[in-house]
Amino acid sequence: MSRTVYLNGQFVDEQHAHVSVFDRGFLFADAVYEVSAVLNGRLLDNDAHLARLARSCEALQLTLPCPLAEIEQLQKRLIVENQLQEGAIYLQVSRGNSGDRNFDFPDASVTPTFLMFTQARPLVNHPNVQRGIRMVSLEDIRWQRRDIKTVGLLAPCLAKEYAHQHQADDALLIENGLVTEASSSNAWIVDEQGCLITRPLSTHILHGITRHALIELIREKGLQLEERPFSLDEALNAREIFISSATTFIWPVIALDGKTIGDGKPGKITLQLRDIYVRMANQATEGE
Repeated sequence: MSRTVYLNGQFVDEQHAHVSVFDRGFLFADAVYEVSAVLNGRLLDNDAHLARLARSCEALQLTLPCPLAEIEQLQKRLIVENQLQEGAIYLQVSRGNSGDRNFDFPDASVTPTFLMFTQARPLVNHPNVQRGIRMVSLEDIRWQRRDIKTVGLLAPCLAKEYAHQHQADDALLIENGLVTEASSSNAWIVDEQGCLITRPLSTHILHGITRHALIELIREKGLQLEERPFSLDEALNAREIFISSATTFIWPVIALDGKTIGDGKPGKITLQLRDIYVRMANQATEGE
């Protein structure tokens, strides 16, 4: 079934959506993106995602295509157009088509390219929740401004492919012996005392919206939390490991570099936290 996408002011069939070969997003990855979860046909944590979009654009001197409130109305219309109940909505803003390939930024008269599309996918009842995922560690080769959500995603693609070639689902990225994050999500461990540990915000990691929501829930529930760097060795010997993102919510990790984590099953604390988050997400989207 063909989808409707939004491109530069028009809702069109995906087969008729075209971008210039001279678009800077295509030639230079000169673009940013956001992905918001859709649950019960409604956007989840979208204000925070749009605020991060604005920060990413500002960091790269990119012009927002329209006010954030207008973007949200366009998102909601696209959800209705595609009858999306559960999945995600993706949006991308590039610096646009400057007419030829040139490293220099074009002048302000060039209009940004603005694309949005939906993806139907299971969020709540994904099979990875019950079976857990396997990960491998890999050197983090990404650029130094990981807090900016750019479309320059070749390194994460290579990391995922490396994982698949080594009979794993995803990669845990390592820099100077410390875990930064997974290939497309934030990383967490639970130590033997039941303390949840995740790396603090900096330019080394993406400022995950789901990560932030989980930290608020952890504090609200009175659970132990430490925001600090942790090593690969700590991860290998952790009681539990999990990853978080807008479209995974929380996925438990049952093995890392071939070593079983815990008892080789999704961890108790991980699943409890995920249940709390899913209840919160359902309440937030059903109550709009």
